[in-house]
Amino acid sequence: MKGSHARVTRRTVLPLVGTGIAVFVGVCTVLYLLQEQLIFLRTPLADGDRRAVDLLPNTEEIEITAADGTRLHGWLRHPTDDTLVRGLVLYFGGNAEEVSGQMHDAEMLAPWSFAAINYRGYGLSEGRPSEASLVADARVIYDWFAQLDGIDPNRIVVFGRSLGTGVAVQLAASRPVHAAVLVSPFDSLRSIARSQYPLIPVSLLLKHPFDSLARVPTIHAPALVLAGADDRLVPPRLSRRLYDAWAGAKRWISIPDADHNDLHVQPGYWPAIRAFLNAPSSEH
Repeated sequence: MKGSHARVTRRTVLPLVGTGIAVFVGVCTVLYLLQEQLIFLRTPLADGDRRAVDLLPNTEEIEITAADGTRLHGWLRHPTDDTLVRGLVLYFGGNAEEVSGQMHDAEMLAPWSFAAINYRGYGLSEGRPSEASLVADARVIYDWFAQLDGIDPNRIVVFGRSLGTGVAVQLAASRPVHAAVLVSPFDSLRSIARSQYPLIPVSLLLKHPFDSLARVPTIHAPALVLAGADDRLVPPRLSRRLYDAWAGAKRWISIPDADHNDLHVQPGYWPAIRAFLNAPSSEH
């Protein structure tokens, strides 16, 4: 009877183990093959959103050609219609963000000019996104604006939100930015993936790691880091890890009761960014 029971147990357990392995391998395969769709949620530009931006004062459409010929589309907004030379806030959005909506908030940042260019594959920008292409495009965009009349090339601030912080950090590591504003930043996309898929070997699967932590020790520009205290997508501890490694002057702001997607509508959000941008350099 004992031998019979052992055979029954093996017949029961082995198929379950095999099924578990098959499911695990299947999940890993799906995550590897579909990670671009999971990371880069390409969002088109709605006709209504484009018309709304067209109505904004002192706003112009911008088209920039990337190094590989891909056309990138976005907007530039000035606070007034004068011809003063101004500093520029250069915005990089989240992974599901079409950036036209940010043009309405640009007035919050006066007297700075504000530019937002959609990632390739987002809005009216051509191409397919990847970490390498987004970072290369960011450098081209920076260089384009640094040579533009009316923009002070010594006062270009990078402003990244969520995934955009990974782009902004790599740009700040390779260009002389005036400052950085990082909203819901992460130390690396690997850390985010581990928190979402704790049983999956994400380090082996991830093709777009956005390893900001490896770069911030070389960046000496001042930084403002804003984190939602209740952020469930980018846990504040990952933002804090990046902040602690930042080499330049820095300021940390944790906004109570704010989650990942409502941080920007909290009362203290825009005032904190505006105060940081307009503070004398000695106060950073």
